[in-house]
Amino acid sequence: MSAIPVDLLIGGNFQPASNGNRFQRHNPISGDVASSVAAATLQDVHNAVEAAQKALPVWSATGPTQRRAKLMAAADQLEKLAPQIIAAMQAEIGATQIWAEFNIRLSANILREAAAITTQIDGQILPSDVPGSLSMAVRQAAGVCLGIAPWNAPLILGVRSIAMPLACGNTVVMKASEKAPATQQLIAAALTAAGLNNGEVNVISNAPADAANTVEALISHPHVRRINFTGSTQVGRIIAQLAAKELKPVLLELGGKAPFLVLDDADIDAAVAAAAFGSFANQGQICMSTERLIVDESIADEFAQKLADKASSLPTGDPRKGPVVIGSLVEPEAATRVMQLVDDALAKGAQVLTGHRAQGSIMEATVVDRVTPEMRLYSEESFGPVASIIRVSGTEEAIKVANDSEFGLSSAVFSRDFSKAQAVAGQIQSGMCHINGPTVHDEAQAPFGGTKSSGYGRFGGKAGIEEFTETRWVTVQSGERHYPF
Repeated sequence: MSAIPVDLLIGGNFQPASNGNRFQRHNPISGDVASSVAAATLQDVHNAVEAAQKALPVWSATGPTQRRAKLMAAADQLEKLAPQIIAAMQAEIGATQIWAEFNIRLSANILREAAAITTQIDGQILPSDVPGSLSMAVRQAAGVCLGIAPWNAPLILGVRSIAMPLACGNTVVMKASEKAPATQQLIAAALTAAGLNNGEVNVISNAPADAANTVEALISHPHVRRINFTGSTQVGRIIAQLAAKELKPVLLELGGKAPFLVLDDADIDAAVAAAAFGSFANQGQICMSTERLIVDESIADEFAQKLADKASSLPTGDPRKGPVVIGSLVEPEAATRVMQLVDDALAKGAQVLTGHRAQGSIMEATVVDRVTPEMRLYSEESFGPVASIIRVSGTEEAIKVANDSEFGLSSAVFSRDFSKAQAVAGQIQSGMCHINGPTVHDEAQAPFGGTKSSGYGRFGGKAGIEEFTETRWVTVQSGERHYPF
């Protein structure tokens, strides 16, 4: 397969970088060039924001029905691009077909949910002490919104970064990931084909070495009024600091170390199925991935063995050569880092029940039992296909271990006693908790986000309206008003 060409989208036109520079993204398995990508200059960054600002007056004044129609059309266009999306995700990040197809389905749903939201952006009538005064709180578009999208779910998180801002009447600039630019350019292709081709949507790609300067230029541009970022906590802190300096609101969805509590009365087979999905979907490269399996010691032996059996049965390999469940990590260095975490745990007394073998960027599904706090695997986000089992004695210890983390994104509790599970869920410090379901769970209409070092703010549904609109107080005076002087 030849390299996929990727250009910038500025003001409705696909174009090369102003200086003609390009960079290459390589396939993590073969090393072949996956995409040849325009490397934006700071002038290109400026032009993209200016194009979004120029398009803002018309788009923000567009009625909800027209906005809804274009977002619905974009969802249809995205689905039509499915073959290209699958090929791009496999080429750029080594994604499995299962993961690519899921990205397409959920991304289309995100666009359709955003379309539905266009008629739900409302305000309220406020009581007033001034006779004859109609007092209102109204929501209006915030302005140009910046979306910074990651590579791990490139279609889902790229679409999520711009769909709700568009629905709310904003125009957008998306900074594509350096690791999945061709995939995220297909988002631009779908939106422009749907009629968003006058600068409402702009997409910038930059060479990896230029990332910091590109982000700083985007955030500091005076026309950018809202920022959202999905990615690592380390980078999220930097973006929060840059945004704070400019007094600009930012929505952050960052790293995770999701706890999955298996209480003593859990349905073990159901818990194993959910744990395997949560731990190994997309090779564990999901912010919600099940990173800590906190299992009551009374059932831990049975649970651990069944999970190991499940993990060892998962087909693994190059997703371009046939259907597999475990494909490639984003780069060979990622597999090396995950292996180091497992080796550290082994050196400190943990047991590997299955896996712990890697070839290049492809690592087998791995189950590590008897993980303890002194091991790096206990606290560091692995972002790889590793399920870590932490044995506890009783529910109170399970809750304590679940909260023994700087992160707080997703979590899960398994118990046959719904009342007990609900009580436990209420004590877990996380933005999301799923009872008798996996930690990896996302629906377009649900408020999605974390707490602690997993970020703040919420994507999804009506929660997104609050993030991407300004609330204004407007009054209308009818009749004569009396003043004190």
